[in-house]
Amino acid sequence: MKIEAKNVKFFYGQDQVLKDISMSIKKNTVTALIGPSGCGKSTFLRLFNRMNDLIEGARLEGEILIDGVDIYNKNINVNELRKTIGMVFQKPNPFPKTIYENVAYGLKVNGVSDKNIIEESVEQSLKQAALWEEVKDKLKKSAFALSGGQQQRLCIARALAVKPSILLMDEPASALDPISSIKIEELIYQLKSSYTILIVTHNMQQASRTSDKTAFFYMGELVEFDDTRTLFTNPKKERTQNYITGRFG
Repeated sequence: MKIEAKNVKFFYGQDQVLKDISMSIKKNTVTALIGPSGCGKSTFLRLFNRMNDLIEGARLEGEILIDGVDIYNKNINVNELRKTIGMVFQKPNPFPKTIYENVAYGLKVNGVSDKNIIEESVEQSLKQAALWEEVKDKLKKSAFALSGGQQQRLCIARALAVKPSILLMDEPASALDPISSIKIEELIYQLKSSYTILIVTHNMQQASRTSDKTAFFYMGELVEFDDTRTLFTNPKKERTQNYITGRFG
């Protein structure tokens, strides 16, 4: 799915946290959102599944389009929208259920009751999340028995089970050890053939390794948006250069 932000301004009450942001994201690509803490990148990410709607006083100006449809149109069914947009958070957040039930949960909530379909989807999602071989004999065990990296991949499998088109990832590897982080990065690279992915990361190396495009946010502004290789090797803006070389941030 193609994603567009057009002249997006976003407010929490009187505070403007995003300033006139426009960006176009092609389908089946990985876009990294980078920038210092508090620069608006996670707020921007959450616009695409309307999670900011849950915050009192939140207000959007401008348009967010997915395949040409304004997802903030009053006729949009937000629950249906969220089925097409998976979300993976910074810290693994498996449910207090078995590994199998974690992945099956979204299917059951969405009315899927055919046991064969559920079993097939659980297996396929765990394979997509590169976790099947590690857990196929432990599906009835608690998700909490898994390591942190495995729990995060389980959360990715849970997001994939309902067959989204877009995957949002908010610092998906920041709470993990280096080996688990590399596995998540490899997974992101593999998944882009099937999904359009947006990832928020503080890790410059991770952004450069996993993404096709990178957007640098600072103080609520989109300073620069370009091919990842270009942005990291030949940025057009001095502020981008200063950030990626560690002069501030």
